[in-house]
Amino acid sequence: MKTIEMTDITKSYDKQKNVLNEINLTIEEGEFFVLVGPSGSGKSTLLRMIAGLEGITDGIMKIDGKAVNHLPPKDRDLSMVFQNYALYPHMSVEQNILFGLQAKKVGKEEQRRRLIETTDMMGLSDYLKRKPRELSGGQRQRVALARAVVSQAPICLMDEPLSNLDAKLRASMRIEIRRLQKRLGLTMIYVTHDQVEAMTMGDRIMVLHDGSIQQIGDPIELYNEPSNLFVASFIGSPKMNLGRAELNTAEERLLVEDMLDIRATQTLMSEIPAGTDITVGIRAEHLTYAEKNEATHHMEAVNVENLGNETTIAFELNNEIWTAKWPGQWDITVGEMVPVKISCEDLAIFDTASGRLIRAARPTSKGMVTV
Repeated sequence: MKTIEMTDITKSYDKQKNVLNEINLTIEEGEFFVLVGPSGSGKSTLLRMIAGLEGITDGIMKIDGKAVNHLPPKDRDLSMVFQNYALYPHMSVEQNILFGLQAKKVGKEEQRRRLIETTDMMGLSDYLKRKPRELSGGQRQRVALARAVVSQAPICLMDEPLSNLDAKLRASMRIEIRRLQKRLGLTMIYVTHDQVEAMTMGDRIMVLHDGSIQQIGDPIELYNEPSNLFVASFIGSPKMNLGRAELNTAEERLLVEDMLDIRATQTLMSEIPAGTDITVGIRAEHLTYAEKNEATHHMEAVNVENLGNETTIAFELNNEIWTAKWPGQWDITVGEMVPVKISCEDLAIFDTASGRLIRAARPTSKGMVTV
């Protein structure tokens, strides 16, 4: 297994604006590391730089302690799975899987041993003679994975490999890929724009935006303690509810979007620097339904989505849409005034100007359950 180290990695084209800005990162061996961010954030470019498919403008890239800046892809001992699978249409499944081993002149007996072992693992044994056009999307994806696995490279790079699949198949393939990575002990670097994939698959996640690292951490850390407004709005489904707020220390109140009046505790007020313009955030599951005698606010439902196992209710707050997510099935209609309970302890506080987190929401009984 191998570690990957990046020191001040920068990428630009024609000496124009940097696509990536001074990336400093260490990916440990055996780790499932996810690069996530919107389109154009630089995540695929960084993956291609690790693979050796893109040159490095500045900085040092090391694999297993050795600088690889000028090392060609074939000498980096890694495999890669692409978004479009990159299967040869005129070749059978068996030929596609073995193509890389044949190019490396691996012996016939060793090729056969690896083929049988890998296809049994991936559930492809009955499809070896088929052409890619005779396979479903999920089967083609498994062929692409098998081609990476059969190489026995200790590092596997994946560039949005599930984006062409339907939602149900993506969910099952997430499980398959994660199990495969754990079973083989691979160091896996996975690029996606889908934060659900990032949250459910990664040991650690790096959030990229405009070529810069926004935050690195495990999924729960990013969810509970987003370092800035971008991470707060990007991580989580639905995203964190955000609103501009004014703090009135004399009356111990927070006024959010000129509509929600929330009682502020002394502790909260002491943590907000004087004169700071603030934005507050609250997760959808912390915007809770309240019995009439417990309600702190009444909000008008503008949309209701009943998914069977849970219900999401959208409320309009000035020009912002806030979403509540409650388990079970709720008989709420659009236009209804819904009693809710909002506690300042469930609010994350951000500096509006810089976007940085001032205070995370306090842990509550609604948080992590330990067993």
